[in-house]
Amino acid sequence: MNFRNAWHRDSDEAVHCIACGETIARSDAREYDKYGDRWNRDDKSFEYLCKPCYREYCHFDRTGLEDRLEAAGAGTVSRDAFLRRYHDLVDETEQTRADGR
Repeated sequence: MNFRNAWHRDSDEAVHCIACGETIARSDAREYDKYGDRWNRDDKSFEYLCKPCYREYCHFDRTGLEDRLEAAGAGTVSRDAFLRRYHDLVDETEQTRADGR
């Protein structure tokens, strides 16, 4: 069995980088899974990052990130309100970790 064919698609469709909006060939992109589980491929579609954006992307653990984004009002409040709320949530999380709770 050829492993390259098992993991890669035959076509090289065009995809869009979710960070910069650039249209690129799939072969020039990196898969992004907001849940951090890119290996579980059942019933999943991926978003993509171009290689330069992927290199700048933070590869830290994202556990709880989606919940914090929603709690801060991502996409539903002004940018300033979202940033204040998100900053406060991160501060609370860090304080909780520092206190050992």
